[in-house]
Amino acid sequence: FRIMAGKVKWVTDIEKSVLINNFEKRGWIQVAENEDWNFYWMSVQTIRNVFSVETGYRLSDDQIVNHFPNHYELTRKDLMVKNIKRYRKELEKEGSPLAEKDENGKYIYLDFVPVTFMLPADYNLFVEEFRKNPSSTWIMKPCGKAQGKGIFLINKLSQIKKWSRDSKTSSFVSQSSKEAYVISLYINNPLLIGGKKFDLRLYVLVSTYRPLRCYMYKLGFCRFCTVKYTPSTSELDNMFVHLTNVAIQKHGDDYNHIHGGKWTVSNLRLYLESTRGKEVTNKLFDEIHWIIVQSLKAVAPVMNNDKHCFECYGYDIIIDDKLKPWLIEVNASPSLTSSTANDRILKYNLINDTLNIAVPNGEIPDCKWNKSPPKEVLGNYEVLYDEEMAQSDGADRDLRGRPGQSPGVKGGRARDAGKPVLTTWK
Repeated sequence: FRIMAGKVKWVTDIEKSVLINNFEKRGWIQVAENEDWNFYWMSVQTIRNVFSVETGYRLSDDQIVNHFPNHYELTRKDLMVKNIKRYRKELEKEGSPLAEKDENGKYIYLDFVPVTFMLPADYNLFVEEFRKNPSSTWIMKPCGKAQGKGIFLINKLSQIKKWSRDSKTSSFVSQSSKEAYVISLYINNPLLIGGKKFDLRLYVLVSTYRPLRCYMYKLGFCRFCTVKYTPSTSELDNMFVHLTNVAIQKHGDDYNHIHGGKWTVSNLRLYLESTRGKEVTNKLFDEIHWIIVQSLKAVAPVMNNDKHCFECYGYDIIIDDKLKPWLIEVNASPSLTSSTANDRILKYNLINDTLNIAVPNGEIPDCKWNKSPPKEVLGNYEVLYDEEMAQSDGADRDLRGRPGQSPGVKGGRARDAGKPVLTTWK
Protein backbone atom coordinates (compact mmCIF):
# COMPACT_ATOMS: atom_id res chain seq x y z
CA PHE A 1 0.00 0.00 0.00
CA ARG A 2 2.87 2.39 0.71
CA ILE A 3 4.01 2.22 -2.91
CA MET A 4 0.65 2.73 -4.55
CA ALA A 5 -0.73 5.36 -2.19
CA GLY A 6 2.45 7.12 -1.10
CA LYS A 7 1.91 10.09 -3.41
CA VAL A 8 -1.81 10.48 -2.87
CA LYS A 9 -2.63 13.49 -0.73
CA TRP A 10 -6.03 12.95 0.83
CA VAL A 11 -5.45 14.84 4.08
CA THR A 12 -3.35 18.01 4.31
CA ASP A 13 -0.73 18.28 7.03
CA ILE A 14 -2.58 21.11 8.77
CA GLU A 15 -5.76 19.07 9.04
CA LYS A 16 -4.01 15.81 9.88
CA SER A 17 -4.04 15.93 13.68
CA VAL A 18 -7.56 17.34 13.86
CA LEU A 19 -9.01 14.72 11.53
CA ILE A 20 -7.22 11.81 13.20
CA ASN A 21 -8.40 12.92 16.64
CA ASN A 22 -11.98 13.44 15.49
CA PHE A 23 -12.55 10.65 13.00
CA GLU A 24 -10.08 7.77 13.29
CA LYS A 25 -12.10 6.06 16.02
CA ARG A 26 -15.27 6.57 13.98
CA GLY A 27 -14.14 4.61 10.97
CA TRP A 28 -11.17 6.10 9.14
CA ILE A 29 -8.99 3.24 8.05
CA GLN A 30 -5.39 4.32 7.65
CA VAL A 31 -3.89 2.48 4.70
CA ALA A 32 -0.52 4.15 4.24
CA GLU A 33 1.63 6.87 5.71
CA ASN A 34 5.05 8.36 5.06
CA GLU A 35 6.75 11.68 5.76
CA ASP A 36 4.81 13.69 3.19
CA TRP A 37 1.46 12.09 2.58
CA ASN A 38 -1.41 10.29 4.24
CA PHE A 39 -3.98 8.09 2.53
CA TYR A 40 -7.24 7.09 4.18
CA TRP A 41 -9.95 4.71 3.00
CA MET A 42 -13.16 5.82 4.70
CA SER A 43 -15.98 3.70 6.09
CA VAL A 44 -19.56 4.54 5.16
CA GLN A 45 -20.20 5.88 8.65
CA THR A 46 -17.30 8.30 8.37
CA ILE A 47 -18.62 9.52 5.02
CA ARG A 48 -21.89 10.29 6.80
CA ASN A 49 -19.97 12.31 9.37
CA VAL A 50 -17.87 14.17 6.79
CA PHE A 51 -20.89 15.21 4.71
CA SER A 52 -23.09 15.91 7.71
CA VAL A 53 -24.48 19.43 8.00
CA GLU A 54 -23.61 19.42 11.71
CA THR A 55 -19.86 18.92 11.22
CA GLY A 56 -19.53 21.81 8.78
CA TYR A 57 -16.52 20.11 7.21
CA ARG A 58 -15.75 20.91 3.57
CA LEU A 59 -13.42 18.94 1.35
CA SER A 60 -10.78 20.84 -0.60
CA ASP A 61 -10.03 20.28 -4.29
CA ASP A 62 -7.16 17.90 -3.53
CA GLN A 63 -9.25 15.58 -1.35
CA ILE A 64 -11.07 12.60 -2.83
CA VAL A 65 -13.24 10.16 -0.86
CA ASN A 66 -14.29 6.61 -1.69
CA HIS A 67 -18.08 6.86 -1.22
CA PHE A 68 -20.84 9.12 -2.48
CA PRO A 69 -22.67 10.94 0.35
CA ASN A 70 -25.95 9.05 -0.16
CA HIS A 71 -24.54 5.81 -1.55
CA TYR A 72 -27.27 4.02 0.43
CA GLU A 73 -29.79 4.85 -2.34
CA LEU A 74 -28.23 1.87 -4.13
CA THR A 75 -26.70 -0.13 -1.30
CA ARG A 76 -29.60 -0.34 1.16
CA LYS A 77 -31.72 -3.28 0.08
CA ASP A 78 -35.05 -1.46 0.40
CA LEU A 79 -33.90 1.75 -1.30
CA MET A 80 -32.33 -0.14 -4.20
CA VAL A 81 -35.64 -1.83 -4.97
CA LYS A 82 -37.59 1.40 -4.44
CA ASN A 83 -35.36 3.29 -6.89
CA ILE A 84 -35.51 0.54 -9.52
CA LYS A 85 -39.31 0.47 -9.27
CA ARG A 86 -39.42 4.25 -9.65
CA TYR A 87 -37.08 4.06 -12.64
CA ARG A 88 -39.37 1.53 -14.35
CA LYS A 89 -42.44 3.74 -13.78
CA GLU A 90 -40.66 6.79 -15.18
CA LEU A 91 -39.63 4.90 -18.31
CA GLU A 92 -43.23 3.67 -18.69
CA LYS A 93 -44.54 7.24 -18.52
CA GLU A 94 -42.03 8.31 -21.15
CA GLY A 95 -43.19 5.49 -23.40
CA SER A 96 -39.69 4.04 -23.48
CA PRO A 97 -39.32 0.66 -25.24
CA LEU A 98 -37.15 -0.40 -22.31
CA ALA A 99 -40.29 -0.55 -20.13
CA GLU A 100 -42.15 -2.91 -22.49
CA LYS A 101 -44.14 -5.69 -20.82
CA ASP A 102 -45.19 -9.13 -22.01
CA GLU A 103 -48.73 -10.50 -22.15
CA ASN A 104 -48.54 -11.39 -18.43
CA GLY A 105 -47.62 -7.86 -17.42
CA LYS A 106 -43.95 -8.67 -16.70
CA TYR A 107 -41.17 -6.39 -17.83
CA ILE A 108 -39.32 -7.88 -20.78
CA TYR A 109 -36.06 -5.99 -20.29
CA LEU A 110 -36.27 -4.64 -16.73
CA ASP A 111 -37.27 -7.79 -14.86
CA PHE A 112 -33.98 -8.33 -13.05
CA VAL A 113 -34.85 -8.07 -9.34
CA PRO A 114 -36.99 -10.70 -7.58
CA VAL A 115 -40.49 -9.63 -6.45
CA THR A 116 -39.78 -7.68 -3.26
CA PHE A 117 -41.77 -5.96 -0.52
CA MET A 118 -40.75 -3.74 2.39
CA LEU A 119 -41.85 -4.79 5.85
CA PRO A 120 -43.74 -3.68 7.79
CA ALA A 121 -44.99 -1.05 5.28
CA ASP A 122 -45.98 -3.49 2.50
CA TYR A 123 -47.22 -6.34 4.69
CA ASN A 124 -50.74 -6.46 3.19
CA LEU A 125 -49.37 -6.33 -0.36
CA PHE A 126 -47.01 -9.18 0.48
CA VAL A 127 -49.84 -11.32 1.89
CA GLU A 128 -51.87 -10.73 -1.27
CA GLU A 129 -48.94 -11.83 -3.43
CA PHE A 130 -48.13 -14.81 -1.19
CA ARG A 131 -51.68 -16.16 -1.46
CA LYS A 132 -51.41 -16.22 -5.26
CA ASN A 133 -48.76 -18.92 -4.87
CA PRO A 134 -48.91 -20.42 -1.36
CA SER A 135 -46.19 -22.97 -2.11
CA SER A 136 -43.56 -20.28 -2.80
CA THR A 137 -40.51 -19.66 -0.64
CA TRP A 138 -39.50 -16.14 0.45
CA ILE A 139 -36.29 -14.76 1.92
CA MET A 140 -36.28 -12.08 4.61
CA LYS A 141 -33.34 -9.71 5.05
CA PRO A 142 -32.74 -6.75 7.37
CA CYS A 143 -32.31 -3.64 5.21
CA GLY A 144 -29.19 -2.31 6.85
CA LYS A 145 -27.12 -5.41 7.60
CA ALA A 146 -24.50 -7.35 5.64
CA GLN A 147 -22.60 -10.66 5.65
CA GLY A 148 -25.81 -12.68 5.82
CA LYS A 149 -26.76 -11.43 9.29
CA GLY A 150 -30.42 -11.69 10.26
CA ILE A 151 -31.47 -13.51 7.07
CA PHE A 152 -34.00 -16.35 7.13
CA LEU A 153 -36.37 -18.17 4.75
CA ILE A 154 -40.11 -18.72 5.11
CA ASN A 155 -42.73 -20.70 3.20
CA LYS A 156 -45.75 -20.19 5.48
CA LEU A 157 -47.54 -17.02 6.53
CA SER A 158 -47.57 -18.31 10.09
CA GLN A 159 -43.75 -18.03 10.15
CA ILE A 160 -43.83 -14.34 9.44
CA LYS A 161 -46.73 -13.80 11.81
CA LYS A 162 -44.75 -15.53 14.52
CA TRP A 163 -41.78 -13.35 13.73
CA SER A 164 -43.68 -10.11 14.21
CA ARG A 165 -47.39 -9.95 14.83
CA ASP A 166 -49.56 -8.02 17.25
CA SER A 167 -52.39 -10.46 18.01
CA LYS A 168 -54.50 -7.82 19.76
CA THR A 169 -54.75 -5.48 16.79
CA SER A 170 -54.09 -8.15 14.10
CA SER A 171 -51.80 -5.65 12.41
CA PHE A 172 -48.25 -6.25 11.35
CA VAL A 173 -45.64 -4.52 13.51
CA SER A 174 -41.88 -4.40 13.33
CA GLN A 175 -39.86 -6.08 16.05
CA SER A 176 -37.88 -2.92 16.33
CA SER A 177 -38.98 0.54 15.30
CA LYS A 178 -35.49 1.05 13.84
CA GLU A 179 -35.12 -2.17 11.85
CA ALA A 180 -36.91 -2.59 8.55
CA TYR A 181 -36.84 -5.77 6.48
CA VAL A 182 -37.24 -6.64 2.83
CA ILE A 183 -38.90 -9.87 1.82
CA SER A 184 -38.17 -11.21 -1.65
CA LEU A 185 -39.34 -14.18 -3.67
CA TYR A 186 -36.59 -16.75 -3.24
CA ILE A 187 -34.84 -17.91 -6.43
CA ASN A 188 -35.47 -21.60 -5.76
CA ASN A 189 -34.12 -22.81 -9.12
CA PRO A 190 -30.52 -21.53 -8.98
CA LEU A 191 -27.95 -22.75 -11.46
CA LEU A 192 -25.99 -25.47 -9.67
CA ILE A 193 -22.41 -26.54 -10.25
CA GLY A 194 -21.43 -29.76 -8.53
CA GLY A 195 -24.88 -29.70 -6.97
CA LYS A 196 -24.08 -26.50 -5.07
CA LYS A 197 -25.59 -23.04 -5.20
CA PHE A 198 -23.34 -20.06 -5.93
CA ASP A 199 -23.53 -16.36 -6.67
CA LEU A 200 -21.27 -13.85 -8.42
CA ARG A 201 -19.39 -11.04 -6.68
CA LEU A 202 -18.56 -8.41 -9.28
CA TYR A 203 -16.79 -5.11 -8.69
CA VAL A 204 -18.05 -1.95 -10.38
CA LEU A 205 -16.34 1.43 -10.10
CA VAL A 206 -18.38 4.61 -10.56
CA SER A 207 -16.35 7.78 -11.05
CA THR A 208 -19.33 10.08 -11.69
CA TYR A 209 -23.11 9.69 -11.85
CA ARG A 210 -23.91 12.77 -13.93
CA PRO A 211 -22.80 11.98 -16.55
CA LEU A 212 -22.74 8.30 -15.62
CA ARG A 213 -19.31 6.73 -16.09
CA CYS A 214 -18.67 3.26 -14.70
CA TYR A 215 -16.14 0.47 -15.04
CA MET A 216 -16.40 -3.30 -14.68
CA TYR A 217 -13.59 -5.19 -12.95
CA LYS A 218 -12.68 -8.29 -14.96
CA LEU A 219 -11.48 -10.33 -11.97
CA GLY A 220 -14.71 -11.07 -10.13
CA PHE A 221 -15.44 -14.45 -8.57
CA CYS A 222 -18.14 -16.99 -7.68
CA ARG A 223 -18.91 -17.87 -4.06
CA PHE A 224 -20.11 -21.42 -3.49
CA CYS A 225 -22.12 -22.93 -0.67
CA THR A 226 -20.42 -25.76 1.19
CA VAL A 227 -23.51 -28.01 1.27
CA LYS A 228 -25.36 -29.31 -1.80
CA TYR A 229 -28.53 -27.42 -2.66
CA THR A 230 -32.00 -28.82 -2.11
CA PRO A 231 -35.32 -26.98 -2.36
CA SER A 232 -36.67 -29.24 0.38
CA THR A 233 -38.60 -27.29 3.01
CA SER A 234 -36.84 -29.33 5.71
CA GLU A 235 -33.59 -27.51 4.85
CA LEU A 236 -34.93 -23.93 4.92
CA ASP A 237 -33.07 -23.23 8.15
CA ASN A 238 -29.73 -24.55 6.86
CA MET A 239 -27.88 -21.42 5.77
CA PHE A 240 -24.94 -23.51 4.49
CA VAL A 241 -27.33 -24.62 1.72
CA HIS A 242 -28.83 -21.23 0.86
CA LEU A 243 -26.48 -18.34 1.67
CA THR A 244 -23.20 -17.91 -0.21
CA ASN A 245 -21.69 -15.30 2.12
CA VAL A 246 -18.14 -16.27 3.11
CA ALA A 247 -18.85 -14.89 6.59
CA ILE A 248 -21.35 -17.77 6.97
CA GLN A 249 -19.77 -20.52 4.87
CA LYS A 250 -16.38 -20.30 6.59
CA HIS A 251 -17.98 -21.77 9.73
CA GLY A 252 -19.17 -24.86 7.89
CA ASP A 253 -17.52 -28.25 8.39
CA ASP A 254 -16.86 -28.61 4.66
CA TYR A 255 -15.34 -25.17 4.10
CA ASN A 256 -12.07 -25.35 2.16
CA HIS A 257 -9.53 -22.81 3.42
CA ILE A 258 -7.29 -23.23 0.37
CA HIS A 259 -9.69 -22.14 -2.38
CA GLY A 260 -12.30 -20.64 -0.03
CA GLY A 261 -15.17 -22.09 -2.04
CA LYS A 262 -14.44 -19.62 -4.83
CA TRP A 263 -14.12 -19.76 -8.59
CA THR A 264 -12.89 -16.96 -10.80
CA VAL A 265 -15.38 -15.48 -13.26
CA SER A 266 -13.13 -16.65 -16.10
CA ASN A 267 -13.43 -20.26 -14.81
CA LEU A 268 -17.22 -19.90 -14.68
CA ARG A 269 -17.19 -18.60 -18.23
CA LEU A 270 -15.11 -21.56 -19.44
CA TYR A 271 -17.44 -23.99 -17.65
CA LEU A 272 -20.56 -22.44 -19.18
CA GLU A 273 -19.03 -22.26 -22.66
CA SER A 274 -18.19 -25.96 -22.49
CA THR A 275 -21.58 -27.05 -21.10
CA ARG A 276 -24.03 -24.51 -22.57
CA GLY A 277 -22.19 -23.01 -25.54
CA LYS A 278 -20.36 -19.77 -26.22
CA GLU A 279 -23.31 -17.82 -27.64
CA VAL A 280 -25.51 -18.52 -24.60
CA THR A 281 -22.64 -17.64 -22.26
CA ASN A 282 -21.95 -14.34 -24.02
CA LYS A 283 -25.66 -13.48 -23.80
CA LEU A 284 -25.65 -14.19 -20.05
CA PHE A 285 -22.69 -11.91 -19.34
CA ASP A 286 -24.10 -9.23 -21.59
CA GLU A 287 -27.34 -9.35 -19.57
CA ILE A 288 -25.35 -9.05 -16.35
CA HIS A 289 -23.71 -5.90 -17.73
CA TRP A 290 -27.15 -4.65 -18.73
CA ILE A 291 -28.50 -5.18 -15.19
CA ILE A 292 -25.61 -3.26 -13.64
CA VAL A 293 -25.92 -0.28 -16.00
CA GLN A 294 -29.70 -0.08 -15.50
CA SER A 295 -29.38 -0.25 -11.71
CA LEU A 296 -26.90 2.65 -11.80
CA LYS A 297 -29.16 4.63 -14.11
CA ALA A 298 -32.02 4.03 -11.68
CA VAL A 299 -30.22 5.79 -8.82
CA ALA A 300 -28.31 8.40 -10.84
CA PRO A 301 -31.04 11.10 -10.58
CA VAL A 302 -31.20 10.88 -6.77
CA MET A 303 -27.49 10.37 -6.09
CA ASN A 304 -25.56 13.29 -4.63
CA ASN A 305 -22.94 13.48 -7.37
CA ASP A 306 -20.26 15.20 -5.31
CA LYS A 307 -17.16 15.94 -7.37
CA HIS A 308 -14.89 14.67 -4.57
CA CYS A 309 -16.36 11.16 -4.70
CA PHE A 310 -15.93 7.83 -6.43
CA GLU A 311 -17.15 4.40 -5.36
CA CYS A 312 -16.29 0.76 -5.85
CA TYR A 313 -19.43 -1.36 -5.42
CA GLY A 314 -19.70 -5.08 -4.84
CA TYR A 315 -22.55 -6.47 -6.96
CA ASP A 316 -24.14 -9.79 -5.97
CA ILE A 317 -25.74 -11.63 -8.90
CA ILE A 318 -27.48 -15.01 -8.87
CA ILE A 319 -28.00 -17.04 -12.06
CA ASP A 320 -31.00 -19.36 -12.27
CA ASP A 321 -31.09 -22.70 -14.11
CA LYS A 322 -32.48 -20.96 -17.22
CA LEU A 323 -29.34 -18.79 -17.27
CA LYS A 324 -31.27 -15.69 -16.28
CA PRO A 325 -29.27 -13.36 -13.99
CA TRP A 326 -30.90 -11.68 -10.99
CA LEU A 327 -29.62 -8.69 -9.03
CA ILE A 328 -29.70 -9.58 -5.34
CA GLU A 329 -27.98 -6.61 -3.74
CA VAL A 330 -25.22 -4.04 -4.08
CA ASN A 331 -22.60 -3.59 -1.36
CA ALA A 332 -21.11 -0.20 -0.49
CA SER A 333 -18.16 -1.77 1.32
CA PRO A 334 -17.34 -5.08 -0.38
CA SER A 335 -14.88 -7.03 1.72
CA LEU A 336 -11.25 -6.17 1.00
CA THR A 337 -9.90 -8.76 3.42
CA SER A 338 -8.49 -11.94 1.89
CA SER A 339 -9.57 -15.47 2.77
CA THR A 340 -7.14 -17.17 0.36
CA ALA A 341 -3.85 -16.43 -1.43
CA ASN A 342 -5.70 -15.77 -4.70
CA ASP A 343 -8.09 -13.49 -2.83
CA ARG A 344 -5.17 -11.44 -1.57
CA ILE A 345 -3.76 -10.97 -5.08
CA LEU A 346 -7.17 -10.09 -6.52
CA LYS A 347 -8.00 -7.49 -3.88
CA TYR A 348 -4.52 -5.95 -3.92
CA ASN A 349 -4.93 -5.46 -7.68
CA LEU A 350 -8.50 -4.20 -7.19
CA ILE A 351 -7.37 -1.44 -4.81
CA ASN A 352 -4.38 -0.60 -6.99
CA ASP A 353 -6.45 -0.34 -10.19
CA THR A 354 -9.19 1.61 -8.42
CA LEU A 355 -6.71 4.20 -7.15
CA ASN A 356 -5.10 4.48 -10.59
CA ILE A 357 -8.46 5.50 -12.04
CA ALA A 358 -9.50 7.76 -9.14
CA VAL A 359 -6.07 9.43 -9.00
CA PRO A 360 -4.19 8.78 -12.27
CA ASN A 361 -0.39 8.63 -12.15
CA GLY A 362 -0.39 8.89 -8.35
CA GLU A 363 -0.52 12.67 -8.62
CA ILE A 364 -2.09 15.05 -6.12
CA PRO A 365 -5.85 14.58 -6.58
CA ASP A 366 -7.81 17.28 -8.34
CA CYS A 367 -11.59 16.90 -8.14
CA LYS A 368 -12.03 19.32 -11.07
CA TRP A 369 -10.52 17.04 -13.70
CA ASN A 370 -12.88 15.36 -16.16
CA LYS A 371 -12.56 11.90 -14.57
CA SER A 372 -11.91 10.19 -17.89
CA PRO A 373 -8.56 8.41 -17.45
CA PRO A 374 -6.53 7.10 -20.39
CA LYS A 375 -6.93 3.41 -21.27
CA GLU A 376 -3.42 2.52 -20.16
CA VAL A 377 -4.25 3.19 -16.48
CA LEU A 378 -7.41 1.04 -16.37
CA GLY A 379 -5.57 -2.13 -15.40
CA ASN A 380 -8.14 -4.92 -14.99
CA TYR A 381 -11.03 -2.49 -15.35
CA GLU A 382 -12.88 -1.95 -18.60
CA VAL A 383 -15.34 0.82 -19.40
CA LEU A 384 -18.82 -0.53 -18.77
CA TYR A 385 -20.81 2.57 -19.68
CA ASP A 386 -19.92 6.14 -20.58
CA GLU A 387 -23.00 8.34 -20.84
CA GLU A 388 -21.19 11.19 -22.58
CA MET A 389 -19.85 8.83 -25.24
CA ALA A 390 -23.28 7.19 -25.68
CA GLN A 391 -24.95 10.59 -26.15
CA SER A 392 -22.30 11.81 -28.56
CA ASP A 393 -22.93 8.73 -30.69
CA GLY A 394 -26.42 10.01 -31.40
CA ALA A 395 -29.69 8.33 -30.50
CA ASP A 396 -30.01 6.33 -27.31
CA ARG A 397 -28.77 2.80 -28.05
CA ASP A 398 -29.52 1.24 -24.68
CA LEU A 399 -31.91 -1.36 -26.00
CA ARG A 400 -29.91 -2.12 -29.12
CA GLY A 401 -26.96 -2.69 -26.80
CA ARG A 402 -28.36 -6.12 -26.05
CA PRO A 403 -27.15 -8.56 -28.73
CA GLY A 404 -29.69 -9.30 -31.42
CA GLN A 405 -32.29 -6.94 -29.98
CA SER A 406 -33.63 -3.68 -31.31
CA PRO A 407 -36.54 -1.45 -30.23
CA GLY A 408 -38.16 -2.04 -33.61
CA VAL A 409 -40.96 0.15 -34.93
CA LYS A 410 -43.18 -0.21 -31.87
CA GLY A 411 -40.55 -1.02 -29.30
CA GLY A 412 -40.94 -4.79 -29.59
CA ARG A 413 -38.19 -7.36 -29.97
CA ALA A 414 -36.60 -7.48 -33.37
CA ARG A 415 -33.56 -9.24 -34.74
CA ASP A 416 -30.85 -7.10 -36.29
CA ALA A 417 -29.62 -8.47 -39.57
CA GLY A 418 -25.91 -9.05 -39.95
CA LYS A 419 -23.40 -8.63 -37.19
CA PRO A 420 -24.49 -7.85 -33.58
CA VAL A 421 -24.77 -4.19 -32.58
CA LEU A 422 -22.01 -3.08 -30.24
CA THR A 423 -23.08 -2.49 -26.65
CA THR A 424 -23.10 1.11 -25.50
CA TRP A 425 -21.12 0.34 -22.36
CA LYS A 426 -18.09 -1.13 -24.13
